[in-house]
Amino acid sequence: MTQSTLQKCNMVEQGYQPGSCIVQSQEGIKKRACDNTFRKSSDGTTERIIKSMHLSRPEDYFSIYQSGCNHSCLKCHSYEFSKFVNGDWKSSIELVKASIDYYNQVTVFEPRERATTWHANDLCKHCGSCILTGEFSENCPRKLKKDQVVLSPQGFGPARNIVAFTGGDIMCKPDFYVEYAKKLKAEYDDLWILLETNGYGLTPQNLEEYASAGVDSFWLDIKAFSNDTYKELCGTTNQHILESVQRIIDLDFTLEILTLYIPSFVETDEHEKIAELISSVDSKIPTTLLAFFPSYKLSQPIYRSPTVLEMVKSFQAMKTKGIKNMRMGNLGVFVRTTRDLEFLEKTLGPNFH
Repeated sequence: MTQSTLQKCNMVEQGYQPGSCIVQSQEGIKKRACDNTFRKSSDGTTERIIKSMHLSRPEDYFSIYQSGCNHSCLKCHSYEFSKFVNGDWKSSIELVKASIDYYNQVTVFEPRERATTWHANDLCKHCGSCILTGEFSENCPRKLKKDQVVLSPQGFGPARNIVAFTGGDIMCKPDFYVEYAKKLKAEYDDLWILLETNGYGLTPQNLEEYASAGVDSFWLDIKAFSNDTYKELCGTTNQHILESVQRIIDLDFTLEILTLYIPSFVETDEHEKIAELISSVDSKIPTTLLAFFPSYKLSQPIYRSPTVLEMVKSFQAMKTKGIKNMRMGNLGVFVRTTRDLEFLEKTLGPNFH
């Protein structure tokens, strides 16, 4: 295998700005992510640098963690492999084989419209009580049989028929994902393909390619609504990212949306605008309000996580804008006491997370 020559920027060729996509190789060489973590082999197949892959929690699907990214997020939780090349070259064929191996271990087959992390929440609380004690916990949804709950590196839960690409993001370069999707769908058409993405690569042309290849679902991380805030946080514009929400739905992908509460950056005023956008497209799009925790360039003690009251304010504001399917995430970041949890349940109802 030989490293291909420098790639032409697919975004620029389509009339968009390039991303904030410089990453550092293991040799200390700084290049665009598509040049450092993507290549074509001599036989024309594509390869990506992959950090790891396993059945992840609480998503309950097979996650493939990628190196390289087209954003330079100040808060990145995976910077050690998204902004620094870290992992091994894997071909699309190798990942198809790994996905087929996972398919043979699936314990829950979901319909395509549930090919999200959001829908994992109503199946299992990941406590492992049914396996460790033989008894279901008090909060268990009781939708699974005990033999559908299995142990993975991140704990107990089901294995759902979904494969997700996560971690770094160079979906502005569809070649690898398109090649993978076509090969996988030729083998199993009920193993759903989910792309976790910042949305930067979801141009109209790229989305058409993803749809034609058989990609099923997107988990779209809307990091901010204001373009100035977005650029400060991520180094890029967000204009076509916001526009992609409608395009994703129009092309009949399954979609879920995530947004973070980042004190001093992304607070309730931003969340309200994001909620208005979602509601204008489809108020039933599953949406998660996630609590930020300090990391990378937004580290403690200068930066902090949101409080319970801040999370409640944004959650209620987003619901007021019409969002039907809302939940909170990262509870362990801001829920400090039993009293906090009781307050959330009393204020928002038992199904807020």
